[in-house]
Amino acid sequence: MTLGLLTVGNLRSLRHAELELHPGRNLIVGANGSGKTSLLEAIFLLGRGRSFRTRNTERLITHGQSRLVVFGRTLPPESLANPMGLGVQVIRGEPTVAKIQGQFVRTLAELSTALPVQVIDPGVHKLVEDSAFRRRRWMDWGTFHVEHDFVDVWAAYTRTLKQRNAALKQLGPGGTDGTPLDAWDQELVQWGEKLALSRRRMLDQLRPYWQETVVALAGLNVELGYFQGWARDVPFSETLRQGRERDLARGSTQAGPHRGDVVLKLEGRLARDTLSRGQQKLVAVSLILAQLRMLAAILPEPPTLLLDDPAAELDSDRLRRFIDQVKPLGCQLVLTSLTAGPQPFGPPDRMFHVEQGSVRGA
Repeated sequence: MTLGLLTVGNLRSLRHAELELHPGRNLIVGANGSGKTSLLEAIFLLGRGRSFRTRNTERLITHGQSRLVVFGRTLPPESLANPMGLGVQVIRGEPTVAKIQGQFVRTLAELSTALPVQVIDPGVHKLVEDSAFRRRRWMDWGTFHVEHDFVDVWAAYTRTLKQRNAALKQLGPGGTDGTPLDAWDQELVQWGEKLALSRRRMLDQLRPYWQETVVALAGLNVELGYFQGWARDVPFSETLRQGRERDLARGSTQAGPHRGDVVLKLEGRLARDTLSRGQQKLVAVSLILAQLRMLAAILPEPPTLLLDDPAAELDSDRLRRFIDQVKPLGCQLVLTSLTAGPQPFGPPDRMFHVEQGSVRGA
């Protein structure tokens, strides 16, 4: 689905904003610091339950306010009759809560069923450069849409992992009574193997799209691999058994899908160690676009794509290649720009001006 109505309250500099978005190209224009990117954050929050700029969601709340709220209404595909309402609320000191059609969600990941959304921003290179956490998050979002029970498996694994870690801390270094761990190990293996297999299947399905996209956009033959979080030739159960003393000493589980990673290599070397910052950006964008291409073939409608000033850091040739990859997706686009001048994706279907946290349509 695409987003039709967006209402924002107390998100960064946006005290109140209401936008009626077009299913095609939406352009948000304003000076630096005016609140353009905050509108993209609001949309991302509505579809993911978090920001793409910070891991601390409370930082989004307007200074001096105690909470922020974001509401949305989707534009359904032709096969569905009615729009879907969704909302997210963040209160200082409390967990983020969300509703879909007036009902609280069990997990924020469920928001993606109502509004699949992806973003490409100036910090996209971190997907290649930074730790495995970002790549796992990218991998799990794609897997969520490919494997229908993935969110339940992920939740079960995460819950069991917390319980095993609590038992490790209670027993402490050198703990001799491993009986409490035996039960948690068995359950962790059950969910962990399912989780790793789901991720592997998604990446196998993605790989043809990846190879085409990274060559077309970056001109690089970067290999896409997968580390499941433990050695592939050793059963997960055996890995946990062999690592029990280490886990007891550290008070946490050192192997498993929570340590998984997407492995990017160029000529046998890790991409983050060999690529320039510009090349990392192109490879990261390729990861996102390849995933969108895959999902466009699966979902009733392709995800909404947020582009934060896409022309700012690409030369004319790379920008042309980028546009050639995005246009066939048929995504709802929400773009930001400093000016309303000629836009790389052509004239917008709808335009909004942002000035000092105030939004008006053009």
